[in-house]
Amino acid sequence: MKRAVSVSLGSSSRDKRVIVKFKGTEIRVERIGTDGDVEKAKRLYHDLDDEVDAFGVGGVDLYLRLEGREYPLRAALKLVEGVKSPCVDGRGLKHTLERRVFELAEPLLGSRPRFRQAFVPVAIDRLGLAQAAAEASDQIILGDLMVALGIPISIRGIKSFKRIARLLLPIVSYFPMSMIFYGSSGAEREPKYLKYWQESDLLAGDFLFMRKYVADDLTGKTVITNTTTEANLEFLRERGVRTVITTTPRYEGRSFGTNMMEAALTAYAGKGRPLTDEELNGLIDELDLRPTVTQLSLSS
Repeated sequence: MKRAVSVSLGSSSRDKRVIVKFKGTEIRVERIGTDGDVEKAKRLYHDLDDEVDAFGVGGVDLYLRLEGREYPLRAALKLVEGVKSPCVDGRGLKHTLERRVFELAEPLLGSRPRFRQAFVPVAIDRLGLAQAAAEASDQIILGDLMVALGIPISIRGIKSFKRIARLLLPIVSYFPMSMIFYGSSGAEREPKYLKYWQESDLLAGDFLFMRKYVADDLTGKTVITNTTTEANLEFLRERGVRTVITTTPRYEGRSFGTNMMEAALTAYAGKGRPLTDEELNGLIDELDLRPTVTQLSLSS
């Protein structure tokens, strides 16, 4: 049996182990959270190196991609320094599976939805999803400066976002771990930037970033996000969210992050290296991987 392990800097309370079958091939998929302990994560990568077919890197990105160029996050790369097994951070699926989210979810939704306004709290690590949201919306607000850096300025439109990102990414590349790891608990803080939560009918992005400042009332809204547990779905249900589209499939009651799913696909392919976007798109179609659509409320 093949094995894919996600070593995450995130909370160990979200750990899960399941057996996934891809066309009859069984893959043992496991997430191990380290509660922000960088040294523990490093040890796990090296201790398990000879036992896995692929690693997922959770809680941080190894690289950030913009218009074909990849910017290394040097502090994160130190986590996997010297590791021989393929290490993937999910950015491949973020630019394939998430970029195609509405196409892949259409059979489950019944049609391609259209939104007045999308709000993406942090887009820099999920640009494929942000682009998909922009194409499905009349306008899009990107909150990277506000949510990630604490600068109270919103960014309107993908073009404006890319201009700012081109300036910032060479600097972000040198950020210390304390600035690129967004926390192990994902606990919400006081609601903030309410204007954007309230005015937008589509909310898209990493669940932990969304949860950070999320408004209490999200009645009738659609949320597109990544890893969700039953508790996460209940959190959104309590706020009145109508539809949740989780970009990865659910297994035994929860979805895994893109890094974990990409590690599972890398193990399945058996090439001993990360897969290209073309290879990932081919597997998405071959294995019929689709987002999960959950209707939480009938409110309008």
